[in-house]
Amino acid sequence: MAAHRKPRNSPLGGQAARTAATLALASAATATLFEGSGQAEPRLTPAQVKAKVDRLYQEAEAATEKYNGAKEKVDEARGALDRLRDEAARRTARLNTARDALGSTAAAQYRSGGLDPAVQLALTSDPDEYLARAALAEKAGERQATAITSVRRELTGIAQLRAGSTERLTQLRGHEAELRRQKTAVQGKLDEARTLLARLTAEERARYEAAATGSGRGGDGSGGFADAAGARADRAGEARGPVAAPNGRAAQAISFARNQLGKPYVWGATGPSGYDCSGLTQAAWRSAGVSLPRTTYTQINAGQRVSRSELAPGDLVFFYSGISHVGLYIGGGQMIHAPRPGAPIRVAPIDEMPFAGATRVV
Repeated sequence: MAAHRKPRNSPLGGQAARTAATLALASAATATLFEGSGQAEPRLTPAQVKAKVDRLYQEAEAATEKYNGAKEKVDEARGALDRLRDEAARRTARLNTARDALGSTAAAQYRSGGLDPAVQLALTSDPDEYLARAALAEKAGERQATAITSVRRELTGIAQLRAGSTERLTQLRGHEAELRRQKTAVQGKLDEARTLLARLTAEERARYEAAATGSGRGGDGSGGFADAAGARADRAGEARGPVAAPNGRAAQAISFARNQLGKPYVWGATGPSGYDCSGLTQAAWRSAGVSLPRTTYTQINAGQRVSRSELAPGDLVFFYSGISHVGLYIGGGQMIHAPRPGAPIRVAPIDEMPFAGATRVV
């Protein structure tokens, strides 16, 4: 009679086996995923880092100008709201004065008993005196009617001021929300640029910073950033010396800008310790007694448009399709501008960025 062997139980039988197989497949997929993601971000060359960082700085500057515009609207709305509130306070004071006067008149009438004028005339021992008093009372009544009209007018005015204040407050909150959005956008772009720059070696970073500060120029694709020919062109442009400004105001604006050379670019700043690009041009022309708008996209419309061939010292020169950068032309193909974070205010050729237009301040 054949012996029946009892089958051995597998240590991973049934559901346990299926679970183990699932875990193994998941592990293999995860490993493949990690390997793929590790290969998805190859190390960027220094030239690629520079290109990305330059783009981020340009985007940050565009966001900075939107921030500046939003801040200008916040300041305007807050100023208008404060003026409305001040006027409401003045009108409230006048209203209280008129109400006090009405209260005094009403109290006096109550104390007199409010007798009918005919009865008062019949009871008086001196009709002539009564008639004189009646004339005064009539004038007092006219004054009282005027006071009532004044009260009504002040009430109406205060109601209108309150409605205006509510509208201005709503506008203010909207502008403040936009201000926060643009601030976040600027800071995000700058943080991303700093992260990319941190990937460079110390030598690569030094070359990039040298280019940013004006002692070198853009990359050649081989890992270096200095361009000797470009640097020589910059020095030659500066060697030509300043070109005479067409008038005293332009000369003063240029003189002011020259005195800011070496100061840092600070986004959203209008001086005196640092500036962004439009903050510098605004401050320069303010020193000459001319009030410019705050942002690049409003400054370009603040004067007479001129072509590149017509440029004269003191003109505002604008760059990029979005009009996101501005400099102060000083002649000889050169400008003074606040380039970007990490790059101080300096003299630079106007052909180092895409030219978008120019405006002559008049």
